[in-house]
Amino acid sequence: MLLPEIKEREYRFKLALRMGLPIFALLIALVSNTLFSIYESLHITFYFESILFLAFSIYFILYLINNGFDVKITEAVSKTFTREYLYEYLKKEILKEKKYTLILISVDNLNDINVRYGIKNGDKVLFNVANWIGEYFQSKDINNFPLGHVKGGDFVIGLKGDKNQYKIFLELMCLKASEFKVNDIEVKLSGAITDTSFSNELEYLIENLFEMQEENRNLKLASKDEEINPSELESFVIAAIEDKSFIVLTQDIFEDKKSVLKECFVKLKTKDNKIIHQKSYMKIMNKFGLMMDFDLMILEKSILECNHLSDEIFVLNISPTSLRNLQFIKVVEELLNKNPLVKNKIMFMLSESEYYSQIDKYNMTLKILKSMGIFIAIDRLGSIHTSFLYLRDLDIDVVRFDSFYTKDIINKNYKSIIDGFNVMAHEKGVKTWIKMIEDEETDEFVRKLNIDYTQGKYLADLEQNYET
Repeated sequence: MLLPEIKEREYRFKLALRMGLPIFALLIALVSNTLFSIYESLHITFYFESILFLAFSIYFILYLINNGFDVKITEAVSKTFTREYLYEYLKKEILKEKKYTLILISVDNLNDINVRYGIKNGDKVLFNVANWIGEYFQSKDINNFPLGHVKGGDFVIGLKGDKNQYKIFLELMCLKASEFKVNDIEVKLSGAITDTSFSNELEYLIENLFEMQEENRNLKLASKDEEINPSELESFVIAAIEDKSFIVLTQDIFEDKKSVLKECFVKLKTKDNKIIHQKSYMKIMNKFGLMMDFDLMILEKSILECNHLSDEIFVLNISPTSLRNLQFIKVVEELLNKNPLVKNKIMFMLSESEYYSQIDKYNMTLKILKSMGIFIAIDRLGSIHTSFLYLRDLDIDVVRFDSFYTKDIINKNYKSIIDGFNVMAHEKGVKTWIKMIEDEETDEFVRKLNIDYTQGKYLADLEQNYET
């Protein structure tokens, strides 16, 4: 029996006990009073006490039952802890233990299972996965550990000790899970592990688990700045935005061997000159709603720098949420009116994983920006479906291929795919752009593909453009 089930039974038993004890106490008091007065005829107080006892008992029982519905320890589907109770439980455990480990186990294809086999089968998968997790750890003599369902197909486990004690268990578990099935339904599981050496705050530990899992899925390594304590990292990012402290690196993009664009890469800078990379600060800015402040900060500085350039266009990565904010558009217009020389010297690069349904409204916004002299580019064509849909539906100027197609482009047959994208883009009057050109052979190969813009370390290194 898993700990959540044990705790649920304990909770129900305690609830029943709390319901019964007052009733027994009142009953004893009533009987005692009756016995003392048995020598005479029953007094009127006996009837008063009986009525009071009955009313109080009914009220108390109804109150406890109603309260019992409000406070639920386990959820109906997986029979594991609810997220609310799990978090409450884990916070207490982290306070008690010097070292504590959290493990995330996810059903990666739960959505596909729900669509293909129905939600009921999806629920069966969650229940069986929870039991399988419990049985696996119990087979390793790890018992009475908290296991809770956080969201979707994600389960979190809490274990006493540091993560080095459990890394091998997680790795073996993921290997064993490669053949895991529920009623012939293939279940794809993945996991991540962290401990209190990263942070003592549960919120940061949970966030770190999901970030690590995403990196594992993409086979990426974490950057060094992720070792900064997350609460400190948040304060660093907020302070850097408030102080407008950042560094901008640029890389030249070429058209027929002539530099025509400069892509900007921004790093935030702390007061003690530590550098915070994009991967670390983006999640924090989204969390605290700082994206528009950040975008306007970089745009304002870039406009000043553009005044010193001849014909090159500054390419800035702008958040689509900022772009769809009327206040952002208003400030952009004010900045451009104050600096008329930068007209047609700024390009906004956009990328988002979810398609924005109000496409006519989006196009109207882009039309306003283009009338101000701003070019619009869409990133990651061929990797996320949104980029393809935006190429189809939006009035844009440039589209950039995902770097996936550049890596090993010569040995793998991506030429026909890129040719197809090129034709689609050019027929719409949209220019194409490819990046990550790292050597002469790739450069020569790409030149034959009729792509408008090329970018990569072989063509131009990153250079520090300005610092605040």
